[in-house]
Amino acid sequence: MRHTKTRALCECAILLALSVVLSYIPIYKLPWGGSVTLFSMLPLCLISFKHGIKWGLGTAFCYSWFQILQGGVFGWGLTPLMLIGSLLLDYILAFTVIGLAGVLRKKGFAGMMAGIVLVSALRFLSHFLSGIILWANLEQFVAFGQEWVNRPLLYSLVYNGSYMLPELILTVVGAAILLKIPQLRRLIVEGN
Repeated sequence: MRHTKTRALCECAILLALSVVLSYIPIYKLPWGGSVTLFSMLPLCLISFKHGIKWGLGTAFCYSWFQILQGGVFGWGLTPLMLIGSLLLDYILAFTVIGLAGVLRKKGFAGMMAGIVLVSALRFLSHFLSGIILWANLEQFVAFGQEWVNRPLLYSLVYNGSYMLPELILTVVGAAILLKIPQLRRLIVEGN
């Protein structure tokens, strides 16, 4: 039993490090936060597929703290309430939910793909709520034209969707490729 936990901890640490490294490879970045990265969500999903949501949530929670340090949120000059709200919605909740990807893993390939869609939707929801609660009255809306002013639902939907949809697609494609190769599938899903 101890050997199994030690192995799981080592695998989680390695995949966490891989997620952090991949998060430094953006395909594109948006001006006020959010980016499409090169498969940075995928290693966290793989942890949840292999070891379950307990390990997935724990590792994704650690990843959220790397994102906080990488994101520079402390230098934005936010009020204390906005800072706490942003830390919770844009970082801790948004990235920790990725650990739930394995919730449907027992349903096989389709369940794992559905898990990725689920956690991407939950992550989007967290960013979306942050956009309408925290960022609704900022002057940055004017940068997109007058039609964005006083329309935080539309702004948050389009802004957060513009990076979360491609991130979802990349993660699903990456997972599908890995899980369709029999040797990798056994290693990811069955190999303990």
